[in-house]
Amino acid sequence: MPDLDALLDAAVGGIGGSARPGQVSMAQAVSKAISNHTHLLVQAGTGTGKSLAYLVPALQHAVDSDKPVIIATATLALQAQIVDRDLPRLAESVRALLGRKPTYALVKGRRNYVCLHKIDGGFPDDDEDSLMSVGTVDSGLGRLGAEVVRLRAWAEHTVSGDRDELVPGVSERAWRQVSVSAHECLGSKCPQVNDCFVERSRAAAGDVDIVVTNHSFMAIDSFEGRQMLPEHDVLVVDEAHELVDRVTSTVTDELSAGMISAAAKRSARLADSGALGESGDILAEVLENAPEGRITALPEMLVLALTRVRDAARAVQSELKPEKGAQEGGDAGPRQVARAAVDEVFDNAERMLEGRELDVIWLSQDPRRGPVLRVAPMSVAMLLRDKIFNQRTVVLTSATLELGGSFNAVAGTIGLRGDGAPAWEGLDVGSPFDYPKQAIAYVANHLPPPGRDGMADATLDEIEALVRASGGRALGLFSSRRAAEAATEALRERFAADGTDIEVLCQGEDQITTLVRQFARSPKVALFGTLTLWQGVDVPGSACQLVIIDRIPFPRPDDPLASARTQAISRMGGNGFMAVSATHAALRLAQGAGRLIRRADDRGVVAFLDSRMMSARYAPFLQSSLPPFWPTTDRALVLQALERLDENAEPITPVHEPALRGLTGAATETTDDEGDPVPAPPQPVSSRSAVTQGHSWTAEDDTELREGVDSGLDLDELADHFELDPEVVQARLTALKITLLDQTPLP
Repeated sequence: MPDLDALLDAAVGGIGGSARPGQVSMAQAVSKAISNHTHLLVQAGTGTGKSLAYLVPALQHAVDSDKPVIIATATLALQAQIVDRDLPRLAESVRALLGRKPTYALVKGRRNYVCLHKIDGGFPDDDEDSLMSVGTVDSGLGRLGAEVVRLRAWAEHTVSGDRDELVPGVSERAWRQVSVSAHECLGSKCPQVNDCFVERSRAAAGDVDIVVTNHSFMAIDSFEGRQMLPEHDVLVVDEAHELVDRVTSTVTDELSAGMISAAAKRSARLADSGALGESGDILAEVLENAPEGRITALPEMLVLALTRVRDAARAVQSELKPEKGAQEGGDAGPRQVARAAVDEVFDNAERMLEGRELDVIWLSQDPRRGPVLRVAPMSVAMLLRDKIFNQRTVVLTSATLELGGSFNAVAGTIGLRGDGAPAWEGLDVGSPFDYPKQAIAYVANHLPPPGRDGMADATLDEIEALVRASGGRALGLFSSRRAAEAATEALRERFAADGTDIEVLCQGEDQITTLVRQFARSPKVALFGTLTLWQGVDVPGSACQLVIIDRIPFPRPDDPLASARTQAISRMGGNGFMAVSATHAALRLAQGAGRLIRRADDRGVVAFLDSRMMSARYAPFLQSSLPPFWPTTDRALVLQALERLDENAEPITPVHEPALRGLTGAATETTDDEGDPVPAPPQPVSSRSAVTQGHSWTAEDDTELREGVDSGLDLDELADHFELDPEVVQARLTALKITLLDQTPLP
């Protein structure tokens, strides 16, 4: 087995870069943690190259032990980057050293894949009023029908069945017509189990070195013991700052009258579900005039209503069970869907009645669904300790794990502090960027403090001025969907009125990955959105030179989990606001501001439209969580800086387009109409480093190099021109995938 340094050198060389001190330190720490079976928390700033820093030792361990390593991320964007960009280049780079090409797979939840049995009519439609049957749908049934027709056509030729292949995407309503949840799936009883995209992808993932998945899937696999992931002894959690929220969301349950009514309707043909439907009506009456917010003690009427729901669901469950020894016929699909819906109602009602020690119950008023009861644990620390950290070696990494100069806050939320906590180490490897020279942190302290009555006109004017000055190139991060949509609508109207050639996109108008690609392709595009865009969006280069943050992202005052945690800490004598609300805001601000500087030659402005960033008593704590940008409140200076950046901006960085995927989720080749192979989308030039064999290459150097090749210069002439060794020039040509006229074309 080659040593770590040799593998890392080969991996970095494969992307045309050079190893960085922080990357080397992190790789060594990850390797040591795996060898010593010790958990590790690593804070690695943007530009460190942390993906390679954990992938190389993970791959080394997987090959040496013949056990896969699991990589879990929070966002689809990072999953795609690892599977489509990082792992292909890494596998090719270390192939010679390892004696074989490493393998990898992407594993997702069942809802992310098309269900062939459902497409063939094996399940009832989710939208009875819109479609007669998925099997008989045609394009004359409107937008939804057209989307399903497109999905059916795609399902006939896709190898992976993965929704992310679809560009542009389809509505969630349409996707439900062709997919099933894990609880609705027939499993081994499905007539198409041998052709199932999910089963085939998971089988393929059982024989690879690296498996990439998401936090929620990893948590479900660990908590419920379904063994959807292959047996492993090392887990790497990237975007680890999101782990607690993702796991909390995974173990959050809900109950509503509509949910109960749907379960009753789905089981009506197979069981007497009248009592279940009536119990939903009773629950709706009890909740109709109830106030939103946390419910610290269930009122008697609510206890009675939940008890009736639970008991009615239990009766239907008994009827839906097939008789012992009976063969399931054509009603297997509808029966499984009904059982899944009724089981969920029963389980959630029973959990709310149990009153578990850490559970928090609250009521939300959903504009579409009406009153919704939800229940979630106040803390998942012990759950993570028991189910995640006690089973394997875990490496957690992010650009924001150290708050207030310590890892203790994050370690406490994931179960690594207190009596019985497993051993762990923390490491901050820093960032290679020169933040004060690369970016400005602008606080618009002349604006009124944010209120609850919507966005002020002055704030909209400020957003307009900033976006105009940047020429587009703006990522707007808003604290609510309503604010993002209001800003989008206002700017679209203003730009249309005077013919300004800037397009504004808004989260919710298409899949996030599609919107981010549109934003990254053109300097004349701005993208506005909420929480999803605050993290995981990686748009290096001139497409993003302005990040706007509308307000400090505190949790809502009525957030039941945040308020419960705050009260619990205060009762123990701590500062609940700083421990919960301020820490939450600091983490989000650091993540949001981190969208701006993605590589060493990026320049730009982060604009905070909340004057409390300067005036509040907690402002120093929030400011200290940010990268050390150059600070200012000078509006005129910032607008001038943005205009100069726009005028002098380099060409847009090539965008990595979505790839067709094979069974493992890796990019694959397909064929054109003539049967000739069409390769996967080209990889963009690495954004990690512009250093090749010790020489720093600027964008001007690369342009000059291309022009020299186009002029017919050979390698020696190019080396003379740049006054460099031919090997250095050739390395840069290889990194840029440029082939000289007398060379064999690069693969």
